[in-house]
Amino acid sequence: MIELEQILKKNNVKPTAMRLLVLQFLLNKKSAISLTDVEDYFVKSDRTTLYRTLKTFVESELAHKIDDGTGITKYALCEENCHCEIETDLHLHFHCKLCNETSCLTDHKIPNISLPKNFIAEDVNLVVKGICNKCNSN
Repeated sequence: MIELEQILKKNNVKPTAMRLLVLQFLLNKKSAISLTDVEDYFVKSDRTTLYRTLKTFVESELAHKIDDGTGITKYALCEENCHCEIETDLHLHFHCKLCNETSCLTDHKIPNISLPKNFIAEDVNLVVKGICNKCNSN
């Protein structure tokens, strides 16, 4: 638990019991998760508390939100030293049409996109859809 507390403190997040539990849950996941996934795991916890925990993680740049086109926001932990900056920290996401999992492809960065004059990018999201390696090997 000490390592988890250090991760939260490094991101200026007060280490409450629920935040520690949700962080551990996220660390154990290989794909992005939805609020419903967190709720299903923590069945005795309040939905609002879980949502606020995820929101705090996003605001502190510990996690990022993913719009994978399913209409359900997904969450995944950021890489170390990530600041969710458009110019340096964005990566591809892959949504599998068979297993419905969304994965961060952190080794595949989104290149810097040059916008026309007076356009300001506030968010960039690139999702590739298809069949993941797990489903493809079955």
